Amino acid sequence: MNAFSMYAARESGLHSLHPLTKILMTLLLVAAGLALPGNWTGYFIVVFIIFPLAFWGRVFLNLLSTTWKVSLPFAISVILIQSFFWGEGTPIFEIGVLSPKWEGAMFAAVSMGKIILVMSGFLLFSMTTRPDTLMITLKQAGVPSSIAYIIVTTLQIVPSFQRKALTILDAQRSRGLETEGNLYVRARAFIPIILPLVLGSLMEVEERAIAIESRGFNSGKKETSLIEIPDTPLQKVIRRVILFGIFAFIVFGVLWRL
Repeated sequence: MNAFSMYAARESGLHSLHPLTKILMTLLLVAAGLALPGNWTGYFIVVFIIFPLAFWGRVFLNLLSTTWKVSLPFAISVILIQSFFWGEGTPIFEIGVLSPKWEGAMFAAVSMGKIILVMSGFLLFSMTTRPDTLMITLKQAGVPSSIAYIIVTTLQIVPSFQRKALTILDAQRSRGLETEGNLYVRARAFIPIILPLVLGSLMEVEERAIAIESRGFNSGKKETSLIEIPDTPLQKVIRRVILFGIFAFIVFGVLWRL
């Protein structure tokens, strides 16, 4: 992975797939996890489909580490909120007014399975797909340039924020700001770090707007590219099958809930 995207350059079969095939495959896994009945379907798809795909793409350790770091704060907050504010149920323990419920904790665990499924699926896609090839593919498929830009930028926002945050953190430390210690010290260092991060991000938005305008982003002319994205007739057939599968899972999920 580099500072500007989550893409991890590897020589693998997953990397060589057409970007449209990979994004449709990701949407299919997400649709299946959200539509199929069963409390642990999300975990099942992650362990038995997404993780093997990560092995195939030689990014398993990267995916596992990133998914863990991103999902852990969500898991802690969801479990605490659901268990402590569930209402009626079986108490896990009781200390004064604190009485977390088993039912709330189980509901949080099931919900986290779906969250982890969505996170790991799109993280795997980001790690095995170059942003520039994705942008070119979406525009060649007829997606408006503005929408394609939003999709690609969304995939780049996490590493971009990490890069900016580390740069600001090093700069503030060089000025004598204490960032390590007890909770009070860390809280006091929060504003000097977060404020430049937000302002810098707003400035970057303006710089990107000027850059894309200078390159004729909204000119309406047909663009050409020096990058050739390999595709095969088999993948085209597979994409049609995947589209049908996504539609089928959506219909099944709606009918099941009705």
